[in-house]
Amino acid sequence: MKLLIDNEIPFINGVFEPFGEVEYLSGEDFIPERLRDADAILVKGHTRCDAALLEGSSVKMIATTLVSIDHIDMDYCNSHGIFVQNAKGTISGAVSNYVFSAIYGCAAKRSINLSGATFGILGYGSVGKRIESAARALGFKVLIEDPPKSNVESPSHFTDLDYLLENSDIVSLHLPLNERTKGMCNSQFFNKMKFGSFFINAASGALVVDEDLIEASPRLGPIIIDCWNNEPDINRELLDITDIGTPHISGYSYQSKLSATRCVVRSMARFFGINELYDFFPKPDIEGMESIRVDIMGKTQGQIASIFQYNYPIFTDDFLFRMAPENFTELRLKYKYRREFHIL
Repeated sequence: MKLLIDNEIPFINGVFEPFGEVEYLSGEDFIPERLRDADAILVKGHTRCDAALLEGSSVKMIATTLVSIDHIDMDYCNSHGIFVQNAKGTISGAVSNYVFSAIYGCAAKRSINLSGATFGILGYGSVGKRIESAARALGFKVLIEDPPKSNVESPSHFTDLDYLLENSDIVSLHLPLNERTKGMCNSQFFNKMKFGSFFINAASGALVVDEDLIEASPRLGPIIIDCWNNEPDINRELLDITDIGTPHISGYSYQSKLSATRCVVRSMARFFGINELYDFFPKPDIEGMESIRVDIMGKTQGQIASIFQYNYPIFTDDFLFRMAPENFTELRLKYKYRREFHIL
C-alpha cells in the first residue's frame, strides 16, 4: 500500500509507516505524476481532486480532513470507483465557539442588546445542530431553514427562507455548497433581511455574492466573515466592511484537528483492513488543551461576552488578518489552535 499525505495534516506522522509506503507532500506537490502508483491520498482543501489529477492513477481512496468536499469531484470519483471520506462532524464545536464569540463580541462593541433576539440558522447539519443547541441554551429564539432536511425530518422544526430572513436578528450560514446554494446570498436575499441584523458566513465563500453584500452592508448590522470567495485572494473591499474577518479558521480548534485526523485514519484503516488502527486516536502533544465547560446560567450579556472572549479572543484573529490579508495562507498554516469550550 502506498499513501500520499499532505504534510500539513497534524498528528499523523508515523501512523501508517508500519503498514505501507508513506510519502508526505506539500499541497502543490500533489500532481498526476506523483499519484500514478498511489493507492490512497490524504489531502486538505487546497488539493483539487478531479480528472486532471486522478486520471491514470491507481488511487482507490481519497480522505480529506475537511468537512467540505468542494475540492473533490464526486462525479468523477463515483464513476471511477474511488471511495471518498471527509471529516464530517468534527468541527461543530469549534465553529459554534467562533460564532458565539463573534456575536457577543460584536454586540458588546456596538452596544447591541441580544435579549429576545431570534437566531436564524441556514443549514442543519452537524454544525447547524450544534449552533441551535447553544443558541437555545443562551436564550435565543431559533429559526431553521434546510429544505433537504425538512423533507425527511419533522417539517414543523423548519421554516422557509423568506420567513427566516424577515424575522431573524442573526442570520448564520452553515450550508454545503451545491447548485441550490451557490450564490444564494445575493441582493434579493439581503433585501429580505431585517434592518440591523447580523450576517455570518462560516460555511463557504461561494454562498455569497460579494458585491451584493457590500452594497447591502449599510442596512445590516455586524458582518462576520470567515469563508471567502477566491481564497486566498480575497475581496479586500469586503474585508473593509466586516466587523470581524478571519482567514477561514472557524473550525480550527485543537479538538477538531484531533478528531479530523482520527476520522480519516480510522476510515482508511477499515478500507485497507488495518486492524491495528480501527480504534486509532491521536496522542495530544500539548498539555492543558482539554476542552472545558463554561457556566452561563444567570450571567448577564456582558458577563457572557467576557467569558467567551476570555476563552476565544476572536478580535485577535481579526486584527492579525486585517493587518496582513495577503498572508491568508500563512495565517492558516501557522494558526495556533484554540481549545474548545462547551456551554452549561
